[in-house]
Order: sequence, then structure tokens, then C-alpha cells
Amino acid sequence: MVMTSHSAATAANPVLRVAPASPAAAAAAYFGASLAFHADVSDVAAALAADGDPGFVVLDSRSTASWDQGHIPGAVHLPTALIPEQAAALLDPAVPVVTYCWGPGCNGATRAALALAQLGFQVKEMLGGFEYWVREGFAYETWEGGERRAADPLTAPVDAADCGC
Repeated sequence: MVMTSHSAATAANPVLRVAPASPAAAAAAYFGASLAFHADVSDVAAALAADGDPGFVVLDSRSTASWDQGHIPGAVHLPTALIPEQAAALLDPAVPVVTYCWGPGCNGATRAALALAQLGFQVKEMLGGFEYWVREGFAYETWEGGERRAADPLTAPVDAADCGC
């Protein structure tokens, strides 16, 4: 068998060693499902900043000490361990829930989303968590009041309203 330059490069390239999924079926289904399960920090912030009801509630699944250290304004505080006993009293099952925890190194928002889904709630996980909320320069609240940090230029555009993606 004669290898073309493309197939030779593919065999040596760890990115392409396993070929990309078929665009028409597998890739579209995967990426569509990913968007059904995840929300971006900047999209959540934009929806919350727009006039009117965003159509979802934000849920902070971290501990009380973490909540006091900083949380998204307007978020509901419900630690993951308390979801089974308190979710029905705090959340409307007809309103989608967007969960978050500390950041990409923490899967607390995933655990919270699972617990809510098992109770019948519509749920998405906010990618990046509280860390990226703060790093992208969005306002947050602490036990002492409101705060805001400058956007980290590695996570958000410094001179634009959004990243354009």
C-alpha cells in the first residue's frame, strides 16, 4: 500500500491518529448534545444582564464558606449534598437550572447537575464555574458586599463586549 503525504502525516500526528468524527452525523450530534448540557460563563452573564427573565436560575452548589467568599449575584445557594432534600422547596421544576462550582478543576457542578436531573429538573452546567466568572471580569458578591476584578486577557477580550464566538 502506498501512503500519501496526508496519510503519512496522519499516522505520525497524535491529533489525527484517530480520525475526526463524521461531520454530518456523529460530530453534529456530539456538539449539539454538548451545548444542551453546558453553558458558557459569558452567555450566562449576558442572559442575566439582559432586561427581563433569563428563563433559567443559577445554582451555586458549593459550601457556605465558599458562597461567602464569592458568588454570582442572584444565584441560589444549594450545596450538592442538600439537593435531594431541599431542591423541591427552592427551585421550580419548570425552570431550567444552570449549576456552577469553583472552576474547571472541580466537578461539583457536574455532581449537582446529576442530582437535579435525577429529581427531574432541566439542568445545564456552567463551564468554568466561579473561577471563570471572576476571571472574565463579571461582578460577584461576597459576605462583605459586591466586587469586580478586571478581566483576565487570557480568558476574555479586554476591549470588547464579547469574544465573538
